[in-house]
Amino acid sequence: MTENSETKSDLKIGEAMLPVILLMGLLAYNIFYADGALLGDYSNQFILLIAAVCGLLLGFKHKIKFSLIAKDVLANLKSVTVPILILFLVGALAGTWLVSGVIPAMVYYGLQVLEPEIFLPASVVISAIISIATGSSWTTSATVGIALVGIGTALGIQPGMVAGAVISGAYFGDKMSPLSDTTNLAPAMAGTDLFTHIKYMSYTTIPTLVITLLVFTIISFNLETTGNADLSEMLEVITDTFIISPWLFLVPATVVTLILLKVKPLISLLSGIVLATVFAVVFQADVIRDLSETTQGALTNAILTDVQIYTENEALNRLFSSGGMSGMIWTILLIVCAMIFGGVLDGIGALAIITKSLLKMTTSVFGLFASTVASCLGLNLIASDQYLAIVIPGKMFKQAYEDENLAPENLSRALEDSGTVTSVLIPWNTCGAYQSSVLGVSVSEYFVFAIFNYLSPITTLVFAALSIKIRKRI
Repeated sequence: MTENSETKSDLKIGEAMLPVILLMGLLAYNIFYADGALLGDYSNQFILLIAAVCGLLLGFKHKIKFSLIAKDVLANLKSVTVPILILFLVGALAGTWLVSGVIPAMVYYGLQVLEPEIFLPASVVISAIISIATGSSWTTSATVGIALVGIGTALGIQPGMVAGAVISGAYFGDKMSPLSDTTNLAPAMAGTDLFTHIKYMSYTTIPTLVITLLVFTIISFNLETTGNADLSEMLEVITDTFIISPWLFLVPATVVTLILLKVKPLISLLSGIVLATVFAVVFQADVIRDLSETTQGALTNAILTDVQIYTENEALNRLFSSGGMSGMIWTILLIVCAMIFGGVLDGIGALAIITKSLLKMTTSVFGLFASTVASCLGLNLIASDQYLAIVIPGKMFKQAYEDENLAPENLSRALEDSGTVTSVLIPWNTCGAYQSSVLGVSVSEYFVFAIFNYLSPITTLVFAALSIKIRKRI
């Protein structure tokens, strides 16, 4: 314990909750009354800092030294140095994979597996592939998701069914992709590394996906479809814009191989960026020429800033865009502000008091997992933001998992299994509102068919109850 541990004991639970209550209140006002723009595009970040200042003033009231609080804040910031570097590389990877044709190739080959008889499970698989490739459930829904809902409706399938299949696949990919911001955020909060998190998360995520596919397959067998799934126009636009070749899959295959060989994440991702730039020069000379006067300029933009490749198809235009490293700034600033907020609450002893109060309701490892899941669900309902549903419980429960001698990947998995995927099931959550708007299907219509999303927290609780893959600290 730090030397201010005795002073920390003077803090009461009501006082400890003040910064959290302020945070929740400002977030609620921002969502429901300010349309998410209370303090501009970075409202959530500013709100976290305001709540941190509240905690700091509370610490001063109890005569806790600023140097001790600052020490905890700096320790928090230091702990996310590698995740932040990974996020920058993820942005660069997304840009280079786009201009090299890797992402378009995944879309092209994925769309060709559609047949009316297996439309729903195929929609799950296609959405999962695109989401893994892009690291974004939002981009997946706004591109192939819109196309799939349109095709499914033409086949006589309920839009809610198709939307549920798209969302299920999109959030599977969002969880499992190293390009996803939430997949980077969860291990950063829990204190583990990205690829350990993905590997450990697969234990609950893959069985949940299998069950989802089985349910959609059964539904498909009992559906009567009409018409054909005509994707020829979209496929033609892709081949007119990019040179599509199976050789492009050497890029993601190389990254996956390096990951399996346990090469450090920074090196694995950097290798994927370098190889993608080489493939861009070899395969996509016309694309590069359209983006910039020089090859160097086009590739630099793809890595550092935004890149937009225009086609004749509006949906594909949304997919064929990337923000590069700069596109990760919003998430990185959220992490930094969350670490400042968490560091202040840790420094004044508030986190310890809040967590201790919450843990009084738990008497087992299962209770700890259940409390984590409940907190993530509650924050998705109250704060209306999946990022905060990962950040705040992650910070609050980290020490509790350590005290139970549980490896940090247990916490990071629970955060994603409950924080990331359930956000889309809540109409007023940013994710629910976005998916409903983009797909043109209300949350109430697709809710029951977003099977993967509501099964995920159940699966993680079943694993905890049966002590399956609950890793202890070494």
